[in-house]
Formats: sequence, structure tokens, C-alpha cells
Amino acid sequence: MSKTSPAPTSYPGGLTRRQVVSWRNAVFLIFAMPGVAIASWVSRLPAVRDALEIGPAQVGLLIFGMAAGSILGLIVSSHLIARIGARTAITAGLTATAVGLAIAGVGGTTPNFIIAFGGLLIFGAASGITDVAMNVSGAANERALQRSIMPIFHAFFSFGTMVGAGLGALAELAGLPIVIHLALVAVAIVAVAFGATRFVQPETVIEANGEPVASDDSSMGWRGRLGIWKDPRTLLIGVIVLAAAFAEGSANDWLAIAMVDGHDVSNANGALVFGIFVTAMTVGRLAGVFLLDRFGRVAVLRASFLLASIGLVIVIFVPIPLIAVAGAVLWGLGAALGFPVGMSAAADDPRTAAARVSAVATIGYFAFLVGPPVIGLLGQYVGVLDALLVVLVLCAIGAVVAGAAREPSREASAPVDTFSDPQSS
Repeated sequence: MSKTSPAPTSYPGGLTRRQVVSWRNAVFLIFAMPGVAIASWVSRLPAVRDALEIGPAQVGLLIFGMAAGSILGLIVSSHLIARIGARTAITAGLTATAVGLAIAGVGGTTPNFIIAFGGLLIFGAASGITDVAMNVSGAANERALQRSIMPIFHAFFSFGTMVGAGLGALAELAGLPIVIHLALVAVAIVAVAFGATRFVQPETVIEANGEPVASDDSSMGWRGRLGIWKDPRTLLIGVIVLAAAFAEGSANDWLAIAMVDGHDVSNANGALVFGIFVTAMTVGRLAGVFLLDRFGRVAVLRASFLLASIGLVIVIFVPIPLIAVAGAVLWGLGAALGFPVGMSAAADDPRTAAARVSAVATIGYFAFLVGPPVIGLLGQYVGVLDALLVVLVLCAIGAVVAGAAREPSREASAPVDTFSDPQSS
């Protein structure tokens, strides 16, 4: 948050400070829940792999179910939000996420590949809807607060992954059955879904030029929202998010297994290294607010992709486990800001935020669709560690196109954003 931006004395839409802060705190908690869910699953993935008796290619296919579901969810998300609003979409999305996670737990324990795949398909679709809805609500709250806090929202996603990874490591050490572990997590997610969303304000309360503006105006219609895909800046921001999602998602899907298979650590230690990775991501996101205010989006993105690349090289090529852990830390720090910065850039214009966030997230989630099977298939022949070289290429591409996320100038943003800090978006 910018040190030069004083706390506002009034808030858009006639909201009180208590309403805006309660909304912010609710979004913090909402962002944490998908992190808890994904890390809970990933931390038990080596155990699921062992129970199903499958190799890297089959693990990639299993994860493909979650990625394919995510794409479906992202495609319908902007249309769903236009019809029912972000708040209701968040409640429904988190509830369905919990259901999918529980079903995947049943499949991993039975063991039954088809049930696990079906659960991950539901999990992915619900997560895609939740992702766009919570980013739309977060962007609206950011404008209501008149301060730049999107990286902190995403830091709470990372807090959630830290909690999920830690609980997963404990569950693994305690020998807790996968189905019981994931069912307990699912219950907690549902409780938050119905508790926190009570404090979320409709995104339509934010005004521009004195007129209420929904983050995805329903008057755009299907054609209008699909027309967002023709905008070159939207596509380039999508490439940035794609590269960042690949850097983050490849660790989510494969870091624990890469440490187990490539560096000969135990399943529990593999889960622990993943926890260290997400902790590094959390630190990067918290520090990112200061860095973005100081240096701007473009410089921070390019430095981030470079840092992630250095970490990946260490993890892949250094055979000493402790040094590989240090590489995972650099990888995590470098992967921290690409996704939230891309979401903020996509939401620069509140009138088209939901459609743009949906488009950008769909492009980004393509990494989750293609990444797992690609790395899995390559890993089958060259090993999981060497297969991660694909991520380096995408990091380089992300650094090249980082300029597309540049903050709008004060003059360009004035008709929509009347806040004093030009980097608040």
C-alpha cells in the first residue's frame, strides 16, 4: 500500500469505513480458502499417486481433470457473475469446490482413478468460477478503499496454501486417511463460504463519474464480453498470467514429486518443501505492494520472472537437496506477483473488469490445462526435474511481454479512477 495515500474520509457508493473494512477482511478470508483447498490436495498427491499405483503420465492426466474443469469454470464465470453477482458466485463456487475436493479424497482412498478424476473436474470448475468472482470483488474493494492491495489479497491465497500444506504434511506424518483429511478441509471451506460472504458488498456499489458501475455490466451481453478477446492488451496480459501461472502451477503440481523422485526425499519432506515454496510466495506477495509502488508493475514483473528462472535452474540442476530447497525459495519469490499483477491490470477499467479478468484468467489457466500432462509426459521419459525446463521458456516470454501490464497514466485513468494514486489500480 502506498505510503503517500492517506486513509480516505469518505468511500464510494455511500459505504461506511466499517463496511469497506469488513468487506476487505472477508475477501482476505475468501482468498485463503482456495489456497487451503489446492494445497491440501497437492500435499497428498504423492500418497494418492502411490495408492493409485500410477506413473508421471497418469498423474498428469489426473491433474488434467482439475485443469479442464478450471477452464470450463472460467469460460462461464463472467456470464454467471453478470447474472447473479460476484458475492453469490463466490458462495456457490466455494461450496462446489469443497464438494469436488471431498469426492477426489474418496477416489484417492478407495482407490479409484475415475472417482478422483471426477472430483477434480468439479473442483476445477468451481475453482475457476471462484477465482474470477473473488478477483472481481477484490478489485472493487480495492477501488472502494482507494489503496492498492490486490497483492495482499493474493498473499492470503498463499497463506491458505501454507496452512493447507502444513496440515497436509501433518496428516501425512500421522497417517490420516486421505478421505478424512480432505473431508475435514471441505467442511471448513463451506463454513467460510456462508460466513464470510455476508460481509461482501455488491461490486455495483462502486461508482465512476457519479454513475454506478458493475465490474461486468450486464448490458454488454454475451457478444460484448466475448469481444474483450479481440483487445491486444488483454491478450498480452493473459500471456503474462500464463507464464506466471505456469511458474506457480508447475510447483503446485510437481514440486513435491520432483523432490521425492529427483532428490530422494521422503513424501513428508516433499510436502514440507512445497510448504516452503508457498511460504516464499507469501513473503513475495506481501513485499510486492511496496515494490510495485516503488518501481511499478513492469520492472517488478521482469525481476520476478528472472528470480523464478534462477530458482528453477537450481532445483533442476543442483543435486544437493538443501541447495535445491534454496532454489525452491527463489522460485517461490519469483512466482509470487505475476498472477495478482495481471489481475489488477485486467481490472484497470471497472466497467469491463469481470470480462477482462475472466479472459486473462482463462488464458492463464491454460497453463494448468496443458502444463500437467506436458510435464508428466516429458517426465515419463526424461524425469520430472528435466521436464521443468519448459517453465524456463515461459518465464522468458513473460519477461518480454511484461510491458503490457503497465499502469494507466493519471490522465488516461481519470475518467474511471478518480483516486489520487495512479498506481492504486
